[in-house]
Amino acid sequence: MSTDFDWRSEYANLLDWLRDSGRTEWHEQLQQRLTSVFETHPHGDLPRWMAALNQLPRIPGAEADLDQPTVTLTTPEPLTEAQREQLEQGLRGLMPWRKGPFDFFGTHIDTEWRSDWKWERVRPGLSDLRGRTVLDVGCGSGYHCWRILGAGAQRVVGIDPGMLFLMQFQAVRTYLGDPHAHLLPQRLEDLPHQLQLFDTTLSLGVLYHRRSPIDHLIELKGTLKPGGELVLETLVIEGEMGETLMPEDRYARMRNVWFIPSVPTLERWLQRAGYREVECVDVTRTTTDEQRATDWMQFQSLPDFLDPEDEHRTIEGYPAPRRATLVARKPA
Repeated sequence: MSTDFDWRSEYANLLDWLRDSGRTEWHEQLQQRLTSVFETHPHGDLPRWMAALNQLPRIPGAEADLDQPTVTLTTPEPLTEAQREQLEQGLRGLMPWRKGPFDFFGTHIDTEWRSDWKWERVRPGLSDLRGRTVLDVGCGSGYHCWRILGAGAQRVVGIDPGMLFLMQFQAVRTYLGDPHAHLLPQRLEDLPHQLQLFDTTLSLGVLYHRRSPIDHLIELKGTLKPGGELVLETLVIEGEMGETLMPEDRYARMRNVWFIPSVPTLERWLQRAGYREVECVDVTRTTTDEQRATDWMQFQSLPDFLDPEDEHRTIEGYPAPRRATLVARKPA
């Protein structure tokens, strides 16, 4: 017997919460968006991904450990050989897996990114998450949503337009009853302005994809309650105030990279966008141990995007990826 994904029941809890919170505009927009992506204008690959998701076996009594590097699902009874085969076939039908790692009842998914390394850099800068409502913008497969829930958050909402990411998130969620964690197939700009709903908002690896980074920072501020906390992680360059790299075309073979500022410049952007108590809590160079191809993500990855003779430069000759994490607060 397999799982059976029903998007209406999956989102009922969240829609009720939005209505009860007085966010009727988002409640109505979200209902329209979900109807569109699942029924009226679905992605061409959605039937294949849904079939893979529905192939996952039912496993009674499943539990999750969300507060360790690998998001891990366990069960009191060992899986049968038929269940293991059915499980792996379903999970492989949701490849490529980019953000993780995950362990489904002994089937380990070695994802392209060691997202647990990023979490260890981000977490020390966060306020205590216990009892908080948290938004994760550009959340991918939702790995960090699960870690946030494991850190004690009351409710976590991830947004990302990628439907494959949503299916990967549901592969975990389907075994956990109705946890207060949801992934919405939306973009930040699709949310109502001045939502002011979340205690903490994360934007990890998104800013450099935005044509207007200041607008992105202002939109993020609008999601926060007064006094709320922003956690921002993005590409940076070494440099002084005012220095910013704008690639001529591609950066590390990515087309949609627009602005890569120095840390002092990024701090100034946050201040101009209306944030206070801006602090840089980490700067780390991305290595080929943190991002690489695996058996679960078999396409090109960071080793293919760097200069083969100088790992400190991209294939285009720009400084290799370096990422900074900053924490800032919306005025009360």
